[in-house]
Amino acid sequence: MFQRVFSLLEKTWLGAPIQFSWQKTSGNYLAVTGADHIVKIFDRHGQKRSEINLPGICVAMDWDKDGDILAVIAEKSSCIYLWDANTNKTSQLDNGMRDQMSFLLWSKVGSFLAVGTVKGNLLIYNRQTSRKIPVLGKHTKRITCGCWNAENLLALGGEDKMITVSNQEGDTIRQTQVRSEPSNMQFSLMKTDDRTSAAESMISVVLGKKALFLFNLNEPDNPVDLEFQQDFGNIVCYNWYGDGHIMIGFSRGHFVVISTHTGEIGQELFQAHNHKDNLTSIAVSQTLNKVATCGDNCIKIQDLVDLKDMYAILSLDEENKGLGTLSWTDDGQLLALSTQRGSLHVFLTKLPILGDACSTRIAYLTSLLEVTVANPVEGELPITVSVDVEPNFVAVGLYHLAVGMNNRAWFYVLGENAVKKLKDMEYLGTVASICLHSDYAAALSEGKVQLHLIESEILDAQEERETRLFPAVDDKCRILCHALTSDFLIYGTDVCIAFFIREHWEFLILTFPSYLWVPHLWIRPTVNQKYSGKKMDGFVYVNDTTYEIPDFSPTIKSVLWENWSTDKGVFIAYDDDKVYTYVFHKDTIQGAKVILAGSTKVPFAHKPLLLYNGELTCQTQSGKVNSIYLSTHGFLNNLKDAGPNELRPMLAQTLMLKRFSDAWELCRILNDEAAWNELAQACLHHMEVEFAIRVYRRIGNVGMVMSLEQIKGIEDRNLLAGHLAMFTNDFNLAQDLYLASSCPVAALEMRRDLQHWDSALQLAKRLAPDQIPFISKEYAIQLEFAGDYVNALAHYEKGITGDNKEHDEACLAGVAQMSIRMGDIRRGVNQALKHPSRVLKRDCGAILENMKQFSEAAQLYEKGLYYDKAASVYIRSKNWAKVGDLLPHVSSPKIHLQYAKAKEADGRYKEAVVAYENAKQWQSVIRIYLDHLNNPEKAVNIVRETQSPDGAKMVARFFLQLGDYGSAIQFLVMSRCNNEAFTLAQQHNKMEIYADIIGSEDTTNEDYQSIALYFEGEKKYFQAGKFFLLCGQYSRALKHFLKCPSSEDNMAIEMAIETVGQAKDELLTNQLIDHLMGENDGVPKDAKYLFRLYMALKQYREAAQTAIIIAREEQSAGNYRNAHDVLFSMYAELKSQKIKIPSEMATNLMILHSYILVKIHVKNGDHMKGARMLIRVANNISKFPSHIVPILTSTVIECHRAGLKNSAFSFAAMLMRPEYRGKIDAKYKKKIEGMVRRPDTSEIEEATTPCPFCKFLLPECELLCPGCKNSIPYCIATGRHMLKDDWTVCPHCDFPALYSELKIMLNTESICPMCSERLNAAQLKKILDCTQYLRIEEEL
Repeated sequence: MFQRVFSLLEKTWLGAPIQFSWQKTSGNYLAVTGADHIVKIFDRHGQKRSEINLPGICVAMDWDKDGDILAVIAEKSSCIYLWDANTNKTSQLDNGMRDQMSFLLWSKVGSFLAVGTVKGNLLIYNRQTSRKIPVLGKHTKRITCGCWNAENLLALGGEDKMITVSNQEGDTIRQTQVRSEPSNMQFSLMKTDDRTSAAESMISVVLGKKALFLFNLNEPDNPVDLEFQQDFGNIVCYNWYGDGHIMIGFSRGHFVVISTHTGEIGQELFQAHNHKDNLTSIAVSQTLNKVATCGDNCIKIQDLVDLKDMYAILSLDEENKGLGTLSWTDDGQLLALSTQRGSLHVFLTKLPILGDACSTRIAYLTSLLEVTVANPVEGELPITVSVDVEPNFVAVGLYHLAVGMNNRAWFYVLGENAVKKLKDMEYLGTVASICLHSDYAAALSEGKVQLHLIESEILDAQEERETRLFPAVDDKCRILCHALTSDFLIYGTDVCIAFFIREHWEFLILTFPSYLWVPHLWIRPTVNQKYSGKKMDGFVYVNDTTYEIPDFSPTIKSVLWENWSTDKGVFIAYDDDKVYTYVFHKDTIQGAKVILAGSTKVPFAHKPLLLYNGELTCQTQSGKVNSIYLSTHGFLNNLKDAGPNELRPMLAQTLMLKRFSDAWELCRILNDEAAWNELAQACLHHMEVEFAIRVYRRIGNVGMVMSLEQIKGIEDRNLLAGHLAMFTNDFNLAQDLYLASSCPVAALEMRRDLQHWDSALQLAKRLAPDQIPFISKEYAIQLEFAGDYVNALAHYEKGITGDNKEHDEACLAGVAQMSIRMGDIRRGVNQALKHPSRVLKRDCGAILENMKQFSEAAQLYEKGLYYDKAASVYIRSKNWAKVGDLLPHVSSPKIHLQYAKAKEADGRYKEAVVAYENAKQWQSVIRIYLDHLNNPEKAVNIVRETQSPDGAKMVARFFLQLGDYGSAIQFLVMSRCNNEAFTLAQQHNKMEIYADIIGSEDTTNEDYQSIALYFEGEKKYFQAGKFFLLCGQYSRALKHFLKCPSSEDNMAIEMAIETVGQAKDELLTNQLIDHLMGENDGVPKDAKYLFRLYMALKQYREAAQTAIIIAREEQSAGNYRNAHDVLFSMYAELKSQKIKIPSEMATNLMILHSYILVKIHVKNGDHMKGARMLIRVANNISKFPSHIVPILTSTVIECHRAGLKNSAFSFAAMLMRPEYRGKIDAKYKKKIEGMVRRPDTSEIEEATTPCPFCKFLLPECELLCPGCKNSIPYCIATGRHMLKDDWTVCPHCDFPALYSELKIMLNTESICPMCSERLNAAQLKKILDCTQYLRIEEEL
């Protein structure tokens, strides 16, 4: 800060140094004198208050310890001048001695004034008793310096180079001679390594301006004389400070700190050349912990904690003659500097920290006579208010400002841009504090509070409501603190807190025990401090309930509430060093409470005024405000660069402050499930159900979301808190909350769900006695599981109700099992036998079986219909009779096997074989049938059914013994003894049998090769080729197939084609083709074999050409159906392989299909359709050479029947050709000749239908569209071209048909006319979009 308050420059002072002295303690007055023989007294604002006229130049002046009396001595006078600061009057005191006075000093602790003279005499004046004690000859020459200590010992130094120490009576206690003239003498405490002297026994004094002499009264024989470097110059001044340190200033600008500790006395701790040319003075303020040095036209301020830190530099460029002396006021607020030219400057170094806040508006002292009002939150411009007096207190309200001192206050109205002085008011006593709000002010003075209107004229208030004094006259209590809100005046006394309700003008009193008293109040909603003895406690008061503030330090000075609306429960308590952040949690599952969230270090001399969203606005000594952020609100900073280690503590902060939105953002950045769960748990703790649902939904915890959704509407706070406590696993708390709620039985339900049975039973006795049996049963089940059978039995017995059948049966079942486990087998078995449960019998049987009680166990198993278990236990007890009785009910093969072995051992083979069959032990069954029962047929049947290799081997051995080699070979193969079977077949010439058998088995290539080689040796080429094919030797197989005699030719060629197809060998293929073409024997083979070869080789194009040739041959031979089937099968194969179908094949298939359709239509009596198809066939009559005349004859007849007379005449004329005429059937010849002789050219015109490609209308039997030149697909039912809106396909062959026509045809036919597969009308589906079929036709 260090702003200049005022400067003094009197004309009479110019050219000569001046003296000045601050009033001790308060520093309200400054005494200044110069060459004008007048001591002028100024107040701290530079206003002259009084003056003392002297007969000569002032020699010395000093204030007494309280600052009440200023003593002055002057040249040419024997009087001491005394000015009283309280009365502003000057008195004179005659010293009683004739010599000139040279020294004057007041005692530190008493009312003693020491005055020395130029002749070495001493006067001690006791102002309290007015006694004067003259001491002649104290020194032989002028007394020049001296000092008092705290024990009222007076040390003096004079020009006689003598130091004397005297008591307050003037008696000399000690004296010592020094080597040079002493000056600047001071007392100080003596520092040792282990302790500090209780009395000021160390005297320090400057000798000859060069050395510092240290004289210990307790060790007078060991003085210390400290000398310094010559180039430092003279010692100007020095000061004691801190822990026995001395700060020394030298004339050439050097500045040195030394220690006086016993072990390091005189050791230099710090040195600096503070001023380049000269240093004139040093002043230390213990209050500010600062030191000021002056020289070179500037003042430098440094911190005593760290002298290297330059706190401030004040330049005085106008003072060109040099600077003089520095001096602080005791409170450190003002620093005065005299100059060589006779001026004096006063600087403000520390303001009184006076400030107040109301809502977000603050008021604070910015100068001794200036107050600034600001609203940093709302961004209002600061308003500066000049005040008339230096205030002792400041208060601000919503619309007003109050400042004052002592018993007087001045009120100001705060406008938008200006401040208007309203009034001043005097109170009954000195005001300790004042509070303002909207329209009222409340002042605390001398234990009473006066409540009054600030602007009484603006309210139509009743007269008695304008002002009121508290407490009432008859109330003996003393008010210690107070606060004011819009609705209440609240004050605390030594016995109570009182709420005065302004609206009703009445009291609400809260009484406390007599040992408590309330010295401070801070409002929102209310927090108060209470003292109990020497201990200070803090409480938050809400709705008639107080909550203790934890860890409330006894050094706390005040409390501020958070003004940010979202954080209403946050407040801080602060002392000189730290701010403690507290949070009042109103709604938690544990109930309302206050927690300590953390602490923040406060910079030196910062007083908090306003807290808003974690930002603390503080007032400083410099008259400014400074904002610091609470460490508990670190999450409000930029989070972008923060890592997980920084973010996790921030998350903890947000959760303590209930800042869940900020916590959500932190969790989103952390992206850690543990962080989300921590947030969710905090929401549950604070009963923020909706936010907890949001968090659990975010992390995908469906169970918690559903559970919270079910309870979020509960209005009973205790019941809701109980549920949430249960979710956080605090079950004891949950129970307490449930019991306090409207549904206490929830506590019982929780304990049951947690299986806390002891607690559940205790609760049930009180809440639901009817539930005790059910809880006892559940408890018994748990005890049984834990192995505590004794208590389990007791609880099962307690669980029996007598009126709940299902529950009682479960309890009785438990009783039965526990009785058996406890050794009471008879009771347990009887209980189990009477019980209707099969499962109980099984469980009890298992227990008994483990206990080796086989008889009882088997009995229970049998009663429970567990026949397998019963039989097993009977077997263990060798009770075969019982086993035999149970066998019809037994399904376990193991039991049947055990029984079978026992019967076989007894020679009862029929019973044994049945048991072996039930056990599915087929080898044993076959063995007994062959060895004991002599029933090979049964054995053979079993082998055939079961395919048992071991059984087959036994049967083969049996047949070998009988000489039935064929059967033996068959069963050897079945038993996978192929080598033995092969050898047997070789030996007995049964290879054909072996080959037939092995050909149907899963056999290895070696076996096939062996058979093939055998047949090769026997020159049985077909069999040899067949087995060479099976073992993959395709070349040898083909060679043998081609060698086959003509009797086996057809079958051999088929096998050869299969061989070549599998081999996919071009050489073998060519060999077979040569054979089929007759290259080897000159006899070409049937073309169908070549077709099959191409199909086997998947050479579909060649196969197609062959198919056309075959079809043509079949057609020429009159086998039209065969030709149709060959072409159709080839057509379908090519279509499946997506190979383009030759147009010749498609045309031939269409003509042949049209011919086949004729028979169907004629049979159904549809002569028109038959005639149209015959016309198509007759137009291609050359493709039917074997039946030209019959086909033409049929065409003439059907056309005549259908009314196509012109077409009938045309084909009749064709029949009249010489080559056909003689072949006409006699019964039709005359009729046909008549048609030719008497022609009728009338013709029914053929109907037209649209082309499916281009919609061009063309005759319905025309398959080539004149419009788009596309070949149109034909209907397999009518032979007509297809229509786009009447489309279907055969589900077998995928050939198209007119949906309506094919449906009619299937009324009389049951097969597809194209593929001859079975078909019915239900299988047809009308196709709405036939585009894909038209595309296929185009591609084909």
